[in-house]
Amino acid sequence: MVEKEFEGVVENANTPKAPEAAPERQAPARAPRPRGPRPQGERRPGRGRQQRFNEPKEYEERVVNVNRVSKTVKGGRKMRFSVLVVIGNGKGKYGFAIGKAAEVPDAIKKALEKARSNTFQIHTSKGDTISHEIIGKFGACSVFLKPAPEGTGIIAGGPVRAILELAGIRNVYSKVYGSRAPINIIRATHHGLSNLKSYARVQELRK
Repeated sequence: MVEKEFEGVVENANTPKAPEAAPERQAPARAPRPRGPRPQGERRPGRGRQQRFNEPKEYEERVVNVNRVSKTVKGGRKMRFSVLVVIGNGKGKYGFAIGKAAEVPDAIKKALEKARSNTFQIHTSKGDTISHEIIGKFGACSVFLKPAPEGTGIIAGGPVRAILELAGIRNVYSKVYGSRAPINIIRATHHGLSNLKSYARVQELRK
């Protein structure tokens, strides 16, 4: 028994030992960064990027109405979106248009392109109002416009307010009669604004 135990001890002593793990390398210490603002170098302009954010907008844009329309074809119904958009610079220049597409953003983009290519100019009177009363008509819709004193604001709603604000008119009374379709209201308002006479012309006619 003793010899067997001794032989076992000898065999364990002769067994090869496991290789020792290599010591871990320590990363070299970094020098402390100097305090203060970093030196700013010249930045290269982005490749193919358009500098849109710093450019002022020529026109203010407003979406008046979004309508979903469908067309029945042989394969079924084809759904699209119709968007009515009004633009203006607030200084007498405005425009409006309708765009149609399968998606709302595409329809808005089309409408804005059409509106920019078809703008109109009007002249406001003293106090940012119109020179005289007028009724604009289109189809079954009539829009009554009346000048208001300074500080009154725009007494209008929906499409009429949108086109008057973007055209630069700040004080006016209005009333819509007949059809309430947004595009008809916009066109009737445009008919009234396009037929306005200047303040000097109104004084000549009153004499």
